[in-house]
Amino acid sequence: MTLRPIKLLVSYDGTDFGGWQRQKNARSVQEELEKALAKMHGHEIRVTGAGRTDSGVHAAGQVAGFFTDIANIPPEKFELALNKLLPGDIRIMSAELAPERFHARFDASLRRYRYFIFYGKTQPAAARRYSWYRPGNYSLPRLNAMASAVLGEHDFSTFASAKDISRSKFRYIAESSFRYEGEQLVYQVAANAFLWRMVRSLVGTMLYLEPQVSSPVDAAGRMAALLEKGDRDGAGPTAPAYGLFLWNVEYGERVHGNPRELEEDSMEAEPTGATEPTGATESSVVPGQEPGGAVSGTTRLVPGLGYISQGGTAS
Repeated sequence: MTLRPIKLLVSYDGTDFGGWQRQKNARSVQEELEKALAKMHGHEIRVTGAGRTDSGVHAAGQVAGFFTDIANIPPEKFELALNKLLPGDIRIMSAELAPERFHARFDASLRRYRYFIFYGKTQPAAARRYSWYRPGNYSLPRLNAMASAVLGEHDFSTFASAKDISRSKFRYIAESSFRYEGEQLVYQVAANAFLWRMVRSLVGTMLYLEPQVSSPVDAAGRMAALLEKGDRDGAGPTAPAYGLFLWNVEYGERVHGNPRELEEDSMEAEPTGATEPTGATESSVVPGQEPGGAVSGTTRLVPGLGYISQGGTAS
């Protein structure tokens, strides 16, 4: 049997999810995707995500991968089929054939997040689930001085949750800046990987410090000192989850970090042991391994696509 690797671009509203990863007592994005794929395939399919976003965090450009034994669905048609099976708060934006042995998480070279803060007088009702309401007058030069201080490779222990179990707290920040978009303040940050709740801790700390610093030079110095100290008690409050979006994920040569490093790369997610049920790992299905219960040479009716053939060599 030939298995084809499929790469999905996934958007979701994280409000009603306990996070990306399968959990025992909460609804998850991974579980909804796997349920839809099981309906298509007639057996269990495991999905790997580029990042395990935490409860309430949204995604505009999450990447997910899986392996299919359905022979005659063109890769791009998985977008149509899955969107007919998924709930409305998850949408597949695109689907394509991935490289052989593709791994959505371990092959990622850069993750980009955006955090939205509504600073105007009255927040529109439709924005309350997607931006942090913090009215005020913010100094962009002071905020960007703090944001620039975290560029490069640092030990980010100051901005990690005490429950983060990553072996190393060093991460490489490639982008970090604030900008105004109408009545919203937007923080954009990109890195090879993130510690658990690191982005939200950075946002909360910088907004907390901004009125306390006297100049951009002072702002940069305060942030650099916090990084150097490595003490979580020195950071500000953690920003709420609902303002955070996993914006997009890039693939290519990993200049920072080890190729296919099996470290957490937790990306605002709970540590694995806190959420993952026994036996439910993200890498349960790998290239060349037949999914459990697969039946060769059968046909199935897939919503939106009609009858498809399952098993054998993909066309």
